[in-house]
Amino acid sequence: MISYIIKGIIPILIFSIVTYGIIKKVKVYDCFIEGVKDGIALSLRVFPYILAMLVAVNLFKESGALKAFINLAAPIVSFIGLPPEVLPLVLIKPLSGSGALGVYTDIVKTFGPDTFIGIVASIIMGTTETIFYTISVYLGSAGVKKIRHTLWAALLTDFTALIISLMVARAII
Repeated sequence: MISYIIKGIIPILIFSIVTYGIIKKVKVYDCFIEGVKDGIALSLRVFPYILAMLVAVNLFKESGALKAFINLAAPIVSFIGLPPEVLPLVLIKPLSGSGALGVYTDIVKTFGPDTFIGIVASIIMGTTETIFYTISVYLGSAGVKKIRHTLWAALLTDFTALIISLMVARAII
């Protein structure tokens, strides 16, 4: 019974919205078309920011700069208890969600999901944000030029999530 509800949740939701609109005497189809137009316009405004972020992430990865930075930072991250194998995820996640997913998949395939490294990577994936992507896309498309304290607050939040993920993973293992 529950599986039928889960499979039918989107049609049920659409039917509910259309029914509510008809009851409230709203031109549902016209509103839908207007929303699609707005969505396409938003996509066109956001696309350059997404493209720039994807190019920057790929340049960083393919140039070897990421690997060099990991080798340089390995002693420091080992000091705080972060496995150096997770460092690429920590560095890529603020830049690109899809890049981070690729790195995460690599970590889980190599070390397993139930190892300390796999658990730390899983918690980081679930608790951190694609900061630079989010800032560039959302604030860029909204025309915000001065981000003020947004970047520093987001970086501090990600660092806190990193420390907490290490503590939780140690408690689990």
